[in-house]
Amino acid sequence: MAHYRQAGQIPPKRHTQFRRPDGGLYYEELMGEEGFSSDSSLLYHAGVPSAIVDSQVWDLPDLATTPNHPLTPRHLKLHDLFTAGAGNNVVEHRRLLLGNGDVRISYVVAADESPYYRNAIGDECVYLERGSAVVETVFGVLNAVEGDYVIIPRATTHRWLPGADGVQAYCIEANSHIAPPKRYLSRYGQFLEHSPYCERDLSTPADIFVVEGTDVEVLVKHRGNGPSGIVGSRMTYATHPFDVVGWDGCLYPYTFNVSDFEPITGRIHQPPPVHQVFEGNNFVICNFVPRKVDYHPLSVPVPYYHSNVDSDEVMFYCGGDYEARKGSGIGLGSISLHPGGYAHGPQPAAIEAALGAESFEELAVMVDTFRPLELGEGGLAVDDGVYAWTWSGRRL
Repeated sequence: MAHYRQAGQIPPKRHTQFRRPDGGLYYEELMGEEGFSSDSSLLYHAGVPSAIVDSQVWDLPDLATTPNHPLTPRHLKLHDLFTAGAGNNVVEHRRLLLGNGDVRISYVVAADESPYYRNAIGDECVYLERGSAVVETVFGVLNAVEGDYVIIPRATTHRWLPGADGVQAYCIEANSHIAPPKRYLSRYGQFLEHSPYCERDLSTPADIFVVEGTDVEVLVKHRGNGPSGIVGSRMTYATHPFDVVGWDGCLYPYTFNVSDFEPITGRIHQPPPVHQVFEGNNFVICNFVPRKVDYHPLSVPVPYYHSNVDSDEVMFYCGGDYEARKGSGIGLGSISLHPGGYAHGPQPAAIEAALGAESFEELAVMVDTFRPLELGEGGLAVDDGVYAWTWSGRRL
């Protein structure tokens, strides 16, 4: 983010002596992106941020993937993956739905607090379908509620503490950074007037969050020779990573609530890019929110059929009533996967049924990827097996 933030105590000039009340030095850490050439923040630690006393293997959940071959549109029923959240946490109990070399999409229902965790591969965007959580981070605390996107930069140590009712979380893990689309921003990074949201809609840690402790275990997901090139380590730090007395910069976690997205509409049907909210390398994230629909007298409010020549489309239906999928079996908690090379669109009966509609009360989160997605174990477990034939009503 290009928007400068400051919390706690910092020295008047960077990379200069900053002393504790007892006369010792605080330890300055630069957390930055793209090799000192992009956004960064400076954090001031009471302890040495590199001091570890142990490192062991963290056996990750199953991250193996299966190609979507032969090419098949699919319906994944996420609410069948978990019976309850008790005994699960947001970090260790994610089940992989879909993935490729750029992004992985998983789902979790959790009620327990997570261990301390750091993703050293890429940024995470966690959408809260249901529930609330406190997210403690090295930058401070975020209070996440239903409908929030929680954006956590790569290498941010944090942990999840679900509220009394637990959480249902849709987790998007990138191999890159996740940020607002460049076309929404000025050349200096300010949101432009045509953007469907702006700086006022982002919530950041309000203050520092200091915890004392020694020999603190942090689970680290990092590059290696595991499935999709991912492995895990359990690193034990000599002092608590939440010992930051102050920080400043343009790199930090934040939340954005889907209800603050202002939809862009028109006389005729608008294409999916108007619904975009974030982007990463080789993928985009969009949201379809309640809105007025096309107002040309002969408009067709549901989408036209379109061929995904360059991308796979993943739609997560998380609220309201999605008009274009009526008659397909799609419902709340469903994912539709429309792979590249397959022309997809509304169910035939939905086209006539939507004529004359003035608004849609739907809520969906879409991920479009520019490399083919493969199915994870979670996706394979809840594939309904019949969605592909719902347009024709039959199978050979």
